[in-house]
Amino acid sequence: MNANLESLYKIAKKPSRTIIGLMSGTSLDGLDVALCTISGSGENTEIQLVQFDTVDYSEEIKSEIRTVFAKQTIDFQKLVLLNEWIGLLHANMILDCLNRWKIPTEKIDLIASHGQTVFHAPKILHQQEKFPNATLQIGDGDHIAVKTGIITISDFRQKHLAAGGEGAPLAVYGDYFLFGKKGENRIMLNMGGIANFTFLPSSMNPEEVFVTDTGTGNTLIDAFTRLSFPEKSYDKDAEIAKKGTVNPSLLKALIDNEFFLKPYPKTTGPELFNIEYVKKAQSKSETENISIPDLLATLTRFSAETIANAIQSTIDNTKYPIESFTIYMSGGGTHNPLLVQWLKELLPCHFSKTDALGISGDAKEAILFAILANETVSGGNSDFGIRKGIPSVAMGKISFPS
Repeated sequence: MNANLESLYKIAKKPSRTIIGLMSGTSLDGLDVALCTISGSGENTEIQLVQFDTVDYSEEIKSEIRTVFAKQTIDFQKLVLLNEWIGLLHANMILDCLNRWKIPTEKIDLIASHGQTVFHAPKILHQQEKFPNATLQIGDGDHIAVKTGIITISDFRQKHLAAGGEGAPLAVYGDYFLFGKKGENRIMLNMGGIANFTFLPSSMNPEEVFVTDTGTGNTLIDAFTRLSFPEKSYDKDAEIAKKGTVNPSLLKALIDNEFFLKPYPKTTGPELFNIEYVKKAQSKSETENISIPDLLATLTRFSAETIANAIQSTIDNTKYPIESFTIYMSGGGTHNPLLVQWLKELLPCHFSKTDALGISGDAKEAILFAILANETVSGGNSDFGIRKGIPSVAMGKISFPS
């Protein structure tokens, strides 16, 4: 047997595995690095977060990624170069974390790398009949494996696409395994650059589990904060938005898009929700000259209303009363007090954070990719049925160190 395959076989048979989960989202804040100990698989998954850190992206890194990020026209050579460069960058960030944590690489069984999304193109956005759903994450897994000496599982979204999904959101698998609870109705709401949620009914019937993007989370708020205040990367604590007033005409124009009329589940990204999207809405509503605080307040309300509408309409189509749901929040939007306040006003649910369930909201997405890697090597058959959005598949490509 090939030595790498033998090593992977031994890892799969271990009672528990030490896995590093990596996540870098559309906000381009940095790389989340979650060191986890995982035992079991599927509904029997048990996880302990051993260490966690977010390694910030420098302005140089952000600038390089933005040369290809969510753009239809790019320098193709730059994309090719960045694929390798991001892989090596992430590998070095892992090694730096392990060095600070005083943990040798030999103690790590697997790395689970989401990669850096640079373009998301589900059919509902590209609308080209002969082409399937598509998405692209860069940060080559082979470079990570060779540089760190650790077996790496990456490119998770492609199997999801191949099996009929849109490549996102993938959080549903880990959400169901970790957070589903018999007798309690839960919504796992993640507010990153794009917001999404997993519907976890009290029945724990996987056929009823539901996951979808809702639209923008922080991406537009962050983009216009950077545009107006280059020294700021986001509107910390909604300090600017709190000084503004929501503009009803602009809000209506922002919501007036066919994406919000399409059936669930659906996915989206900054390819749709970007500066140009807002500029068109401002032109349509004749609000080009509103103040920056008013603009940020309106964009924050836009996120709140589209998230709330998606959750409300999803629950309305089930047998469960909305008041029986607890919404567990995670992601950067959890730290936006104005966004959270408006969500609480719009939805008659109980609100909490995933931290209350023992999982840091900031670390959650990186942890979920560690769970996906665990399923790849040790999982059984978790049947979510045959329907759009949640294929019953194991995901990820395996890269060996040598």
